[in-house]
Amino acid sequence: QVQLVESGGGWVQTGGSLRLSCAASESIRSANAVHWYRQAPGKQRELVASLTSGGRTDYAHSVSGRFWISRASTPNTIYLQMYNLRPEDTAVYLCSVEYTSRDLWGQGTQVTVSS
Repeated sequence: QVQLVESGGGWVQTGGSLRLSCAASESIRSANAVHWYRQAPGKQRELVASLTSGGRTDYAHSVSGRFWISRASTPNTIYLQMYNLRPEDTAVYLCSVEYTSRDLWGQGTQVTVSS
């Protein structure tokens, strides 16, 4: 089974930038879409960004214009570039790969934005 491992999280000041990576252990070329979610303490998991196999992207209103999702086939990696970070962006960020019959999830990487 394909495994997903996120990296790139950390601590940053308000206005800073981070790039998250999600490395897949095998090809994810056949996936319908890839996603980044986030979950802050005491809050529901939130869909942050999506990228379909056809190249369409969608973003949560709260991150539109600041976050950018992309993927590279070599290696099999999904990225989330985050600019102008705010304290409300603090959360565990998780990547997900969507197939027709199943979804795969990584363990997450912590992003902390200080004011």
